[in-house]
Amino acid sequence: MSKDTVSRYIDLLEKSFIVFRLEGFSRNLRKEVTRMDKIFFYDLGIRNILIDNVKPLKDRNDSGFLWENFLLLERMKFNAGKQDLVSGYFWRTHTGAELDYVEEKNGTLYGFEFKSGSKIVKVPAGWIKAYHESKFQCINKENYLDFILG
Repeated sequence: MSKDTVSRYIDLLEKSFIVFRLEGFSRNLRKEVTRMDKIFFYDLGIRNILIDNVKPLKDRNDSGFLWENFLLLERMKFNAGKQDLVSGYFWRTHTGAELDYVEEKNGTLYGFEFKSGSKIVKVPAGWIKAYHESKFQCINKENYLDFILG
């Protein structure tokens, strides 16, 4: 399929409220990657049917993506319910460092890394160096309720 065809399909899916895009965050274009958006589904059941995979989580190879998508959806609902004006992004550098989700709220940056297990990861050094006044949190199965419920 051509790039233009894929782009038209994604645009149609967005207009139908099936998928949404998360843009890359950058204030330093030389080191950060922003040209490719990440695509997420509003309804993970529809996603699973489209890719013909309704196996239990323990038998799947995409459980990390499902976890990330779920957390983003719930956070979006939380922010909308509070009527918070929040801009959401992902962050990635050319060297491979990344954050799954970045929120910009009232001039403050909050970086989040999502892990489907109980693993805790450290903040990427590139993130701290570029945005030293930002906050960072690893969201996992131990603390996700605080993230999605405030």
